[in-house]
Amino acid sequence: MKKHPTPVEPAKSKLEEQDFAFDKQNYKWLLIGLGLIFVGFILMIGGGSDDPSVFNYKMINFQRLTLSPILLMAGYIIGIYAIMRKPKSSN
Repeated sequence: MKKHPTPVEPAKSKLEEQDFAFDKQNYKWLLIGLGLIFVGFILMIGGGSDDPSVFNYKMINFQRLTLSPILLMAGYIIGIYAIMRKPKSSN
C-alpha cells in the first residue's frame, strides 16, 4: 500500500499568494498627494469682482499666484512618486 507524500508546507490561500501593486506606504503617499492638490485648489478659489467693469486687485496675491501652484505641483509630484514607487517584497 502506497502512502501519499504529505506536503511540506500547508497550501497558501489565494490572497496570500497575490502580490498587490500598492502597499500601505503607496496609499499613504497617494493620499498625502491628493490632500495637497485639494488644498492647492481651495487656496486658488475666490477673488472675483461683483462688477465686471471693475478689476479686483485681491486676485493678485501671494496665496493665489505662488503658494497654490507650489502646493499643486508638490501634490502631483508626490502622487506620481506614490504610483511609481515599488513596494518592498514580503519575502
